[in-house]
Amino acid sequence: MKQLKVAGIGLVLAMALASCSKNGTTVSNAQIQIGQAVSNTSPLSGAIKGTMKTGLTYIINGDVTINSGDTLLVQKGVTIQVNNGSNFFVNGTMVSLGTKDAPVTITDPHRTKTTGSSTASSDSAYAGGWGGIWAGPTCPLLVLKWTHLDFPGAGLQTTPFAGPSVGDQYAVYFGNYSGVFIMEDSWIYGTPDDAIRFYGGNIAMVRNTLEKCGGTGGDGFNAKGGTQGIMAYNLIIGGATNGTKSANDKSTGRQCMIGMFNNTYVNDGHRNTGTFGARSGSIEVENNSRALAYNNIIVDCKFGVRIAGGNTVTAKVYLADTTMGSSSDFIQQTGYGYNLYYADAAVLANQFVPTNVAQAVVTHPQATDIPNLASFLGSSYTFGMQYDGSTLVGKNNPMFVNYPLPNLNYQTQCSVDGYDFHLQSASPAVGKGYQGFTVNINVPVDANFGLTKAVTPGKDLGCYQIDGSGNQH
Repeated sequence: MKQLKVAGIGLVLAMALASCSKNGTTVSNAQIQIGQAVSNTSPLSGAIKGTMKTGLTYIINGDVTINSGDTLLVQKGVTIQVNNGSNFFVNGTMVSLGTKDAPVTITDPHRTKTTGSSTASSDSAYAGGWGGIWAGPTCPLLVLKWTHLDFPGAGLQTTPFAGPSVGDQYAVYFGNYSGVFIMEDSWIYGTPDDAIRFYGGNIAMVRNTLEKCGGTGGDGFNAKGGTQGIMAYNLIIGGATNGTKSANDKSTGRQCMIGMFNNTYVNDGHRNTGTFGARSGSIEVENNSRALAYNNIIVDCKFGVRIAGGNTVTAKVYLADTTMGSSSDFIQQTGYGYNLYYADAAVLANQFVPTNVAQAVVTHPQATDIPNLASFLGSSYTFGMQYDGSTLVGKNNPMFVNYPLPNLNYQTQCSVDGYDFHLQSASPAVGKGYQGFTVNINVPVDANFGLTKAVTPGKDLGCYQIDGSGNQH
């Protein structure tokens, strides 16, 4: 595994001595506190630091700033109610340590979650409530564990640092090329645009659930130039466009490389009002980035794994980087396969292997996929060709524990509601996971200030594993 040293957080990492190691896994014993307790006796705004204490409710009425060199730690069970479209501007360190039994919640108190049919014009989840978390170029560490981010994306009124623009509407923006961003076992509900936009940094997005992200456009996890890390064991349902995406936009030296594996994508890509075929609906690899896309379940998404090509199918330089790199690279070469596809309409099955509808693609059909797309399309198929996938409709049901398939409401079912996306034992996804690829971990492994434990490929496809590992929601 690759090791990582993060300047500026040595004091923070030293606090992890409050935890112990057992059987090779770091286990947190007691809650920790950094600095003074943050008072909740009056609404907050301006500079803050210290510790938000367990079980308390804090009210924020204006933008809050964590200054460079300062730390805000949020203990389990904290509720933060954010009014007036206010934001967190993180120039220092922010760590939110919810637990399964006592998660942290950051929300707009004036909004209420809804179930059932959801459209961009009828559901306020896409309007943006509170602002978001904006981690700047001096933020060395952002950690979100068991944390709800509900109704973010009000839109920036002023830019807190170079990078974002006025009007940007993300739940989280991370912009430190040498920083670390870890989000695990957390939730994002409702955004007008991308759930998370990354411009550089070492990242680990693990075991999260994203619902209703993007109004008429926007991705779930959108990694730009210089970002390297993993997006694994996530459930992404009802996203406007891509569930996960890599692109080398605004690179300042190193290449964007993302491992996207063991995710479950459901009903993604149906609210994008842009040109059909110019964006994906599950996984997108483009603009000189590399990615690994293995062991995913893709259900009723507008497109399958999409490796974007040049302006024509004969382009010599592909937008996605499919060339062989150095053995020292975070990802040596783009690779994909061992993904399960299910569709309830021919228009979706026709894009299991995305075609040149609006832009050339270089996605090759894979014999390891379910269904075997190499066999289905045959040896005469050339990437980008259109094909008739109507005979694949309704085939290879992943057999979720509780989710109706076929489901012709796939365009408007955008939240988990009372459904259960675990796998039944007879699912065709069970035991089909590919474990022969290397997963580099480029973030600290620590119970509080890092990834809780190292992440490896699953034996089963998708974010839920039959043995109870994977996504815990």
